[in-house]
Amino acid sequence: MSLARILSATLLALAAAAPVRAQAVFDENALRSFVSQQVAAAGGDLVSRFDVRLGSLEAQNSLAPCRRSEPFVPANGRLWGRSSLGLRCTDGATWTVLLPVTVTVWGRALVAATPLASGTVLSEQDVREQEIELTREPAALARDPKQLAGRTLARALSPGQAIRADMVRVTSVVQSGDPVRLRISGPGFAVAATGQALGAAGEGQTVRVRTDLGKILLGVAREGRHVDVAL
Repeated sequence: MSLARILSATLLALAAAAPVRAQAVFDENALRSFVSQQVAAAGGDLVSRFDVRLGSLEAQNSLAPCRRSEPFVPANGRLWGRSSLGLRCTDGATWTVLLPVTVTVWGRALVAATPLASGTVLSEQDVREQEIELTREPAALARDPKQLAGRTLARALSPGQAIRADMVRVTSVVQSGDPVRLRISGPGFAVAATGQALGAAGEGQTVRVRTDLGKILLGVAREGRHVDVAL
C-alpha cells in the first residue's frame, strides 16, 4: 500500500474515533407552545388568532451540551411583534440565550365605516367592527362604539382604518370666551348666574369661569354652555 493511502486511512480512522461535541437541542414545538400560551393569556378575548415564527439561534453550535432547557419571557419583554424569547439551560450547563421570535396577532377592533374628516364628531354609525392585525398598531385601540359617540376625530381616517384612543378627543361643549350659564350650589342653597369661560372643556371636564362680578370660579362643563359650580 502506498504511503498516501496509509496516511489517508489513518486520518479517517482518527476522525471516526474522535468524540463528537454534543449540541444543545431545542424542542421547537415546545417553544412554540410556550409562546402561544403567553400570547393567549396576555391577549384574552381580544385576540382572534395569531401566528408564531421562531428565528434561528446562531450561537447554538457553540453552547455547552444541555440535557434540558426552559423558555422564559425576558424582564420588561413582551411577546408581541418582533421580540425575543429567553432560553436557559437547567440541566447540564449554565448558559442563558435569547431566541428571536415574531408574533403576529389579529383581533376584532373598531374601524372607520366611511371616509371621516378631521374634526368629525363621531356617531355609532361612523364605525364598524373588523378583524385587523393588532401587532401593527402602536397604541391602544377603541373597542366600544358607545364610548366613541360624541368624541371628535383629531385626524382624518380612511374606510377600514383602525381607530386608536389617541385619534379622538373629548368634544368641547364650552369654548374659551363663551358666555356660560352658571348653576352655583352649596349647603342649603342654589343660585343661577352668568359668566365667561376662560378655557375650553368637554362634557364633565373642569373649566375656569369669570362671573359678571369679576370673580373666578372653577366648575364642571355641561352641554348647552352650562357650568355647574359647587361651593
